Amino acid sequence: MVSGIGQAAKTPHYINTSFFDGLHGRSLPAAIAIKASNPELTVIVESGDGCTYGEGGNHFINAIRRNADITTIVHDNMVYGLTKGQASPTSRRGFTTPVQVAGVNLEPFNPIAVAVALNASFVARAFAGDIEKTKEIIKSAITHKGYALIDVFQQCVSFNRLNTFKWYRDHSYYLDASYDPHDREEAFKKAVESEKFPLGIIYINNKNPTFEENLAVYKDNREPLFKRSVDYRKLEQLMEDKRA
Repeated sequence: MVSGIGQAAKTPHYINTSFFDGLHGRSLPAAIAIKASNPELTVIVESGDGCTYGEGGNHFINAIRRNADITTIVHDNMVYGLTKGQASPTSRRGFTTPVQVAGVNLEPFNPIAVAVALNASFVARAFAGDIEKTKEIIKSAITHKGYALIDVFQQCVSFNRLNTFKWYRDHSYYLDASYDPHDREEAFKKAVESEKFPLGIIYINNKNPTFEENLAVYKDNREPLFKRSVDYRKLEQLMEDKRA
């Protein structure tokens, strides 16, 4: 697991797993590098809406484009919970905070629409108040080959009294069995709905190859780098060539 900084980023501390805590907004580059170094690993990134879509917005966009075989779980509570409640990129218009005293006047960032627009490999939204369905969505994302995004609606009980569990329930619905997540146009229509937000797997694009499969070091040899022996003569020659 790889995380950034924030309340959401503490999740790996409670799980018996190997993990790396990155800088705020910088979890995705570390995760992509870990997967590239050892493609045999299951790599899960988890952080908050501010960390992922704010400080890490550029990395978020490029992670989708690179299509590394990793899963990103975003704890989206529409507020910065660790740094005392200022608005985050997904905060609703009119939301007041100690910083935005007159209310947020910006259009909320729509990660689902951005991911579908960039033709992401797997895009989903879940609700933390529904543990069983959220668990199944996470399982689907982790077993999917390619970059997977799950935006998880959840309440910040300390700093966001507007977007409560009841608010999320009243403003969301689950996609039914007739919905086809492979239809990109329909997925984008769902992604831009704002009166009620769709929950479930919104888009799947089984595009290949993944980022790590495109790397030259794996073209003829699928063995992870850390398992390979080092040819010190070539390394010394390379260093000598650089000095020259």
